[in-house]
Amino acid sequence: MAKLLTVEDETAIRELLAFICETDGHEVRKATSLADARAILAEETPDVILLDVMLPDGSGFDFLREVRANEGTQHVPVMMITARGDETDRVNGLDAGADDYIVKPFMPRELTARIRAVLRRSPADTVRTESPALVPEREKVVNCGPLTMNETRFEAEVDGFPLKLSVKEFRLLLLFASRPGRVFSRAQLLDAVWGNAYVDERTVDVHMLRLRKALAGTVAEQLIETVRGVGYRCRPVD
Repeated sequence: MAKLLTVEDETAIRELLAFICETDGHEVRKATSLADARAILAEETPDVILLDVMLPDGSGFDFLREVRANEGTQHVPVMMITARGDETDRVNGLDAGADDYIVKPFMPRELTARIRAVLRRSPADTVRTESPALVPEREKVVNCGPLTMNETRFEAEVDGFPLKLSVKEFRLLLLFASRPGRVFSRAQLLDAVWGNAYVDERTVDVHMLRLRKALAGTVAEQLIETVRGVGYRCRPVD
């Protein structure tokens, strides 16, 4: 069971979302506006946010950026569920940090399957457990030259200086750093980082550009290279 937050102003769709998710065994909190959603997030952190784009008090895209900029919620998976299905809207949502983008009308079984897929891809500490006493988890740290990545803490730094990365950028960089020298095609990166989200290979290039900007000015700025006609890789480190 996961705790979900739906942010949807249309009553019929909001209740349908709640019914589908509760039938699949999840607990659902419902917000009718961004103000409601902010109030709920101030009280508790959900495992997944189901977010509409067009809301009475603002844009879902802007709210998503707020979620990603907030230390307490930046790792919470967000699924956009909206009637805006143009390619530009999809790209804007995914670039803003959405983990999936679903266009209305949607099929209930597809929705629940994609929620489960997002939960499987989310960091372990974002999915709640019923056990009150957990064995401390051994931190997962990856070192690649001057780059150090702590997967457990979702932190990355170069020679001790922290990097500011989005969730997708972090996952891309972690994948490269874990396998220096290996070339990944865009299709492989889509499968590893975006899972079953319906995005095209141009999304990879956009995020790679942002990742390189995050590394610019550091001693790791040349760590990631393009392999023309194939994809990307992390340079082998001696």
